Amino acid sequence: MITSFYKKLGFLALIIFSFGGLVSCDYQQKTQLERIQEQGYIKVYSRISPTTMSVGEKGFSGFEYELVKLFAEDLGVRLEIVTHNDIAKILNEVEQGKVDFAAAGLTVTRQRQERLRFGPPYQNITSKLVYLKGNDRPRDFSQIDEQLTIIANSSHSEDLYDIQKDYPELSWTERSDLTSQDLLDMVLAGEIQYTIVDSNELDLMRQVQPELAVAFSVSEPEELAWAFNKNGDNSLFIKAIEFFSKIREDGTLSYLVERYYGHLSKFDYVGSRAFHRAIESKLPEFKPFFYEAAGDDLDWRFLAAMGYQESHWEPDARSPTGVRGLMMLTLDTAGQLGIENRLDPEQSIMGGADYFRLMKKKIPERIGDPDRTWFALAGYNVGFGHLEDARRLADQAGENPDKWLVVKKFLPLLRQKKWYSKTRFGYARGDEPVKYVNNIRRYYQVLKKVAEPKPGIIELEEETTEEDIEPAEEVIEEAMEQQGDVDAEEEADKQ
Repeated sequence: MITSFYKKLGFLALIIFSFGGLVSCDYQQKTQLERIQEQGYIKVYSRISPTTMSVGEKGFSGFEYELVKLFAEDLGVRLEIVTHNDIAKILNEVEQGKVDFAAAGLTVTRQRQERLRFGPPYQNITSKLVYLKGNDRPRDFSQIDEQLTIIANSSHSEDLYDIQKDYPELSWTERSDLTSQDLLDMVLAGEIQYTIVDSNELDLMRQVQPELAVAFSVSEPEELAWAFNKNGDNSLFIKAIEFFSKIREDGTLSYLVERYYGHLSKFDYVGSRAFHRAIESKLPEFKPFFYEAAGDDLDWRFLAAMGYQESHWEPDARSPTGVRGLMMLTLDTAGQLGIENRLDPEQSIMGGADYFRLMKKKIPERIGDPDRTWFALAGYNVGFGHLEDARRLADQAGENPDKWLVVKKFLPLLRQKKWYSKTRFGYARGDEPVKYVNNIRRYYQVLKKVAEPKPGIIELEEETTEEDIEPAEEVIEEAMEQQGDVDAEEEADKQ
């Protein structure tokens, strides 16, 4: 869907650009893009949400913010963010030309397209009806007989008016003063029975609030895109088309999606609830050890996430392979680190932290975070040698071995003889470090929401679609075939 969109837009952009050039020459008027570059900044409307942007001590952060920041840098201008949670206000002010465009996690709808022009889509979502787990689950809108509250003027409002044609008794309340997160909090508190949110927001929130349950999907997959003034000139719109084309082709968009959503998988209610109970019952006992072991270079919550993945914070944990303790250290590793008793939680946590640091030092310095951290975690789990084997396979396939998004596709190939036979360290359960990293990322995100950081420590920045990257096995198979042809030719030359 997105690929065909780009082909159509490319042709449209060429026509618009040609026409726009004629207008500019005839009337000697400055285009919107020229005015932006002359004033040195671009003004963008957004809203505060987990999937768009948030404001902290260090300023803005978030998926949408990263996108518009890259766009501003591409234009060579400063980014000026204006935030508002009233979607009607955002749409109106874009329509009136009071801002250059809106990057607010906006769904492309039929009604909105009549008023505004939307750029290339950057994410697909679905709308979900959410209720509190434990309550009766409605199967369709005929069973919605309690309070349904949504964000005013949202795409969900448009969906409900269409649905109401089939369910005339359906009613709901719209609020312009609340965010999606506010509505989900109200569901949890029992203040409202139901709400509708986008799937990407819900996926993030359920990691922290597992009691949020999905009744059913409200919409078919829909696209998110930036909104531009429909009546202005096309210069900025064309530039946005070019920008998205570039970041899709060079992998930047895929890496950004991975950074913020790559750790999410199919929601596990039982596992999530167990983790939250452990945070309350077990973590307080071990927090001082994680805090101390973190030192000045690690976030103690990150180490705690590692510890939970390793042993569920059980000091006497044991695996069939012989690893033991809260951080599941091997006997050899413990000996190298000077750990006398692997079952002592303080020693185990200190040893685990030191071993992770050693692993991280082995990762090439050119690789920055967060990829460097994910690689170090994978090495901690499967061993550095097997990690390097997967990176070599990626390199041989013509992919970037310095990106976790790429390498995590190649690690599972180490289970297959036709691939591990070509590696230095051989067979490995390469799917396990992928799950290992994803789980720790997920636990870490939860702990960042419920536990205070250590003063002076910078949080590890987080990062669902990888549709633009070919499946690893296909890519490497082709690369290996080509390499085999080359080797055969070289051998023939020798003879």
